[in-house]
Amino acid sequence: MWSDLENLVEASMQEWKVPGLALAVIQDGEVVLQKGYGVRDTDTGLPVTTDTQFLLCSITKSFTAAGLGLLVDERKLDWDRPVRELLPEFRLQDPVATERLTVRDLLCHHSGLPRHDWIHMPGDLSNAQTLAALRHLAPNKDLRDTFQYSNLGYLVAGMITERISGQSYEKFTTERLMKPLGFRHFGFSIEALGAAEDGARPHAIDGDERHRSPLSPIRATPAGGINASVADLAKWARFLLDGKADGRQLLSAQSLREMTTPRVYIGRSEYTEIGDSHYGLGLFCEQYRGERTIAHSGSWLGWGTLMTVMPERRAGVVVLTNRAPSAVTSILTCAVLDRISEREPIDWFARFAPKRRQAIVQQAMDTKTREASRHSGTQPSHALDDYVGGYAHPAYGHIEITRDGDGSSGLHWQWRGLGGPLAHRHYDVFTTPEKPAEFHPDNMALTFLYDREGSIDRIAAQFEPLVAEIVFQRVAAGDVMDPAFRALCTGTYTHSGRKIEVRCDAEGALSLTIAGQPTRRLVPADGRTFHIAQFEGFRVEFRRPSPSIVDALIFHEPGGIFLAPRAVEP
Repeated sequence: MWSDLENLVEASMQEWKVPGLALAVIQDGEVVLQKGYGVRDTDTGLPVTTDTQFLLCSITKSFTAAGLGLLVDERKLDWDRPVRELLPEFRLQDPVATERLTVRDLLCHHSGLPRHDWIHMPGDLSNAQTLAALRHLAPNKDLRDTFQYSNLGYLVAGMITERISGQSYEKFTTERLMKPLGFRHFGFSIEALGAAEDGARPHAIDGDERHRSPLSPIRATPAGGINASVADLAKWARFLLDGKADGRQLLSAQSLREMTTPRVYIGRSEYTEIGDSHYGLGLFCEQYRGERTIAHSGSWLGWGTLMTVMPERRAGVVVLTNRAPSAVTSILTCAVLDRISEREPIDWFARFAPKRRQAIVQQAMDTKTREASRHSGTQPSHALDDYVGGYAHPAYGHIEITRDGDGSSGLHWQWRGLGGPLAHRHYDVFTTPEKPAEFHPDNMALTFLYDREGSIDRIAAQFEPLVAEIVFQRVAAGDVMDPAFRALCTGTYTHSGRKIEVRCDAEGALSLTIAGQPTRRLVPADGRTFHIAQFEGFRVEFRRPSPSIVDALIFHEPGGIFLAPRAVEP
């Protein structure tokens, strides 16, 4: 029965250039096949074994949902409990969604937020920092309007586990799920995977070229950070059939039913054999050739995984690869399910292989099209030094723009540990470099914007394609940050006979009072210019004709520019 499968594994790995693969098959509730193929690392040539650890990626979500199910079984949690009642510091940009979002909403991707994955993907933020960033992320849908996959939602779900249990997510999941199931080769970080004696290494694909990739972390651990072997994950797939561990009911039938019940409609597959797809709690709910399946895939730079269970037949398939996501996991899964169901096999290889080759050709065409859409012969509107500086967004963090190399060649960007030289695309648009073997926002456009005085003051970047561009405001720099300069600014100025007082408080912050009006705080902007707090578009600039003298205030307002000289002392 399985000899044909061996041939299919080898052919698929060769066609899609998969260096290593681990496969497990469950039939009639028992593991009937476990095997490793290829190499876990192209540098060492060491083979994949059934104990080789792979990054599971989003298969992790099923562990997170099941862990919360254990807390529901203990009556410490209700699926429909508002998140704010469990994490009072939780906030979304939408105040209604903040109050009404439930644990169930988190687990079935129903928050109204698109992915916003670049919040967590650089891996430099703590859970608390990521949670604080959520209030600054734009939604694109209303709460419970539609399915929108959210790794950030699962990070919050993991924090709920920690808050209720009093344990770290890692310890809780280990003690309550993995140990009872007899897991032997697993971990919760990329560092643990790197240190494992039998750990796989990732491989990315650029066109038709395969590249060994560095180990990139998933710090949103409850969303995708578990490492495990195929032998251990087969135990997990078997567990999802009935919630039992060693004959003991570990997860109640009711909680397992909650996880595997279709809740949110996703869409319809182009293949009639699969049909409509829904999401439950931590699991996709579909059908294959008329029979119910529950599954979850996983993808990350250099990794592609798939776990599928067919409950009514007490069957399952696990496919783990150390290659960027490919059709191989689906081809092998469907082939196994066909054999277990004793159906005439569908030649999924023949369906998917031409599409892979077409995609390679299409990628090259898209690259040419992108270049052709560039407006040639244009120049930046400003001298390159004018673009240099820091720009910040309250959730997405800090972008630093510098002159590249010796300061003569171009611009360089640095963002949360990632960076490289910027290429001028056209006008004031620059693009990030392409690094297919590394974790990096490739070919992303950075659009530099300027205020009505012509000063570069913002960068717009499409970190999340389903909302308006993320705008990074220029960070205060220059004389405005110098206490000695701010001290020079204090005093009395006049305009049209009215007095204008500028004062400095004990912390060195400036304020401005126009006779007959409330006092306004001055917020450092750039150079010698300050924003007037609570007055969008109003700025004041201090004129400094010599290092020791500030002789005038210049008001930059929507209605014009006005000069207020320093009052002459009697």
